[in-house]
Amino acid sequence: MKVLIVEDDRAMRELIKRVLRGRVDSFCECSDGSEALAIYEVERPDWVLMDIRLKDSDGLDATQQITSAWPNARVVIVTSYNDTSLREAAKRAGACRYVLKENLLELVQLLEGNA
Repeated sequence: MKVLIVEDDRAMRELIKRVLRGRVDSFCECSDGSEALAIYEVERPDWVLMDIRLKDSDGLDATQQITSAWPNARVVIVTSYNDTSLREAAKRAGACRYVLKENLLELVQLLEGNA
């Protein structure tokens, strides 16, 4: 299984990789939503773990672009924002799940098919 992590905080990318290590065959990563579409097109990951607030672009826009181009793409929003309006916006953008960074073990369950 291949996972694309779109997160502007390097430490958080490393933490996500540590949590998922042993369950994922390979990771690709970027720090900005504008890069995510290009990386998705080349790498075709099984899952995309997308932050909402990124330095140079918006994770919701990147999610919309990916899911519009590849309707079967599985994008999970991974964020610190526990906000109903952002959850709804993520769903409208095509995200299949919304996971809070404080509960990264939910990603393990999701990727293992138990969530």
